[in-house]
Amino acid sequence: MKTFKLKTKLWRYQAEKAAWYFLTIDKNMADKIKAAKPAKVVGWGQVKVRVKIGKTQWETSIFPSKGEYFLPIKVAVRKAEKIQEGDVVSAALILL
Repeated sequence: MKTFKLKTKLWRYQAEKAAWYFLTIDKNMADKIKAAKPAKVVGWGQVKVRVKIGKTQWETSIFPSKGEYFLPIKVAVRKAEKIQEGDVVSAALILL
C-alpha cells in the first residue's frame, strides 16, 4: 500500500446549516495519488484512504476538486488531536 504524507492548514467550509472541515491535497500530490492507481475509486472520483493524524486513525474518502483533493476531518478527530481551523496539520494517507 502506498503512503502519502502532507502538511497543510485545516479550513472550514460553511454551508447554510452546517460546517465541514478539510485539508487540501495540492495538485502535485493529487497527481502522484492518481499515478499510484488507487484500487478503490468510487463515485465522482473519490478515493478510499486510511488516514492518520497524530494517534488517530480512520478510513474515509478524499474528494477531487479542480485537480486537487479535499480530505474531510471529522469532529472526533479534531477533538482527539486538539486541532482547529487554521492549524497546520500533518497527515499520512494510505490508499486502500
